[in-house]
Amino acid sequence: MYVGTLSFDLLLGDVHSLKEKRSVVRPIVAELQRKYAVSVAETGNQNLHRRAEIGLAVVSGEWDHLTDVLDRCERLVAARPEVDLLSVRRRLHSDED
Repeated sequence: MYVGTLSFDLLLGDVHSLKEKRSVVRPIVAELQRKYAVSVAETGNQNLHRRAEIGLAVVSGEWDHLTDVLDRCERLVAARPEVDLLSVRRRLHSDED
């Protein structure tokens, strides 16, 4: 069994309130869940209206599948024009750790 996590640090574009922030972050979270069946949530910076942290986790029986899903998720977030991807932290674990 393999577990992978990603943590995205995002700078949001023309956002002036927490309500506007939700309207940017929620579609990203929903698309990641729908397309890749990952567990994903906003995990930090909830009180800052121009910053967001999104975390996701994937469990797989195959290493190649795990890294493929994580790569696809990272590309999806990086391609969103309404956010700037400041950093991504990736962690990979196996049941042998």
